[in-house]
Amino acid sequence: MADPATVTATTDAVRRHDPELRGFASDNYAGAHPEILAAIALANGGHQVSYGEDDYTAHLQDVMRGHFGPTAQTFPVFNGTGANILALQAASERWGAVICAATAHINVDEGGAPERVAGVKLLAVPTEDGKLTPELIDREAWGWEDEHRAQPQIVSIAQTTELGTCYTPEEIREICDHAHERGMKVHLDGARLANAAATLGVPLRAFTTDAGVDLLCFGGTKNGLLFGESVVVLNPDAVRGMAHLRKASMQLASKMRFMSVQFEALLAGDLWLRSASHANAMATRLAEGVRAVDGVEILYPVQSNAVFARLPHEVTERLQKRHRFYYWDEAAGDVRWMCSFDTTEADVDGFVAVVAEEMGKHK
Repeated sequence: MADPATVTATTDAVRRHDPELRGFASDNYAGAHPEILAAIALANGGHQVSYGEDDYTAHLQDVMRGHFGPTAQTFPVFNGTGANILALQAASERWGAVICAATAHINVDEGGAPERVAGVKLLAVPTEDGKLTPELIDREAWGWEDEHRAQPQIVSIAQTTELGTCYTPEEIREICDHAHERGMKVHLDGARLANAAATLGVPLRAFTTDAGVDLLCFGGTKNGLLFGESVVVLNPDAVRGMAHLRKASMQLASKMRFMSVQFEALLAGDLWLRSASHANAMATRLAEGVRAVDGVEILYPVQSNAVFARLPHEVTERLQKRHRFYYWDEAAGDVRWMCSFDTTEADVDGFVAVVAEEMGKHK
């Protein structure tokens, strides 16, 4: 039998897409960053202990503690919904409830999984910009002695929010203090955590550990990873049974080294910040470009890699035939455009030109 180390790699696979084609529908559309693919190849070959007892996962704990502090415990998982489910399960009881923004990903985009799988009641609060405040939290933070009401046990915020806005470290500290005073824990959905840090210009721990967040989900796939997210426990006293729940929630990877080495490549150096900063800069360029087009309305402050705009329906329909992207609120005519680590200035300028062309046809 041939030595695997000497076998020349061959494949019968056929490329079935145009690698030069990029759009603005989702940062999940982007491929994996070349440095991430190189890290996966580096971790390949030979045998490593499975289910997280490998050298790469052990080292990842040190990498994450460098960003989040000495008490941080990291649990790689397959995907973002799984990360949120695991975190909410670990920090709540079966009779618990989670206070979140009405626009939160856990409320809108996870198919009911938090309630069906995690077994928590979501108490969704309308917001103007996707951000909770102590006053908004108090709309649902009550009834702890009422056996007929699900008990508010967790406040869940997203950084960045689903509307692309960022909390300041001070805003998160205020939320954490308010929640803790009422006996609640704070979960942070950080699918785009790196984009927030790039916007704020502060270390990751400045608006997580140092602000009082108990546990967070750290996103990877939206910032260049091939697959994988991580649940990072900042306050060990806030959770229980993480290892058992990860297995029971079908989020325990057998070949975890290939998850962990991606996060090492992302976070051991500055790749996470380089990629997020670039995506943010492209979104700013896009917003500035389309804002100059008569009839285009930018809906929210552009504080990450997302641009929300309002267009006439007929313009959107023509645009979508040329570039794929999604409605955010079809009835209102609101759309969302996302930039990625691989978005180029030429991509942005070309799309702005198309928007201007289609808007010019609208009378």
